[in-house]
Amino acid sequence: MPTYEVKFEHFKVGGILYHLRSLLERQQFSDPDQVAERLGISPASWSLFGVLWPAACVLAEKLSRIDLKGRRVLEVGCGLGLASLVAHARGADVTASDIHPLADSFLRANATLNHLTPIPFHRGDWHIVDPGLGRFDLIVGSDLLYDRGLPGALSDHIERHSCGSAEVILVDPDRGLQARFGRMMGVHGFDHATLRVARHATAGGSFKGQVHTYSRVRAEAAPA
Repeated sequence: MPTYEVKFEHFKVGGILYHLRSLLERQQFSDPDQVAERLGISPASWSLFGVLWPAACVLAEKLSRIDLKGRRVLEVGCGLGLASLVAHARGADVTASDIHPLADSFLRANATLNHLTPIPFHRGDWHIVDPGLGRFDLIVGSDLLYDRGLPGALSDHIERHSCGSAEVILVDPDRGLQARFGRMMGVHGFDHATLRVARHATAGGSFKGQVHTYSRVRAEAAPA
């Protein structure tokens, strides 16, 4: 039996009603088999995957307004997987990824709540090379640059798993590491555009920050 408590939230994204199972509150910790501990997840940060964050709401709204049909999409640091749910509902071929040991079970529960087929999940670490994950033409994430070591790890992870021509959408609540990440993405050949988002209310709380879009176009190699 779970040793944590959950709640159910209901709100609209792009005019469509979504249902979300999340942790009841942030002051929770449950790691009876020390799985999270072995992955480097501390008790203080254990619950963060299970919270609906404002940046995740902004990313989901962004994905509700662009054409996703047929696109191969990876959500990195998916947490509850709201952006993956929206992309999946709109016809994308989605894979969700997170290091937290409970992210997969919450994602499956949330797909079921929204009458969606299961979303493929990949438990991964940005610091580890994993060819099995594959490559994607759209990679998305929200509020990921919260530690000084993450811009390099994330940009390298994106490079390993992006197609030659690819787009990356990253929502950031002005945590201060955006410029460093942007420079690293430039090294990988991505152009950068920024949209400033004024403070406004979301289902996850107040958000003010930026939506970054990184794009790269490479000519396909001619057949041998």
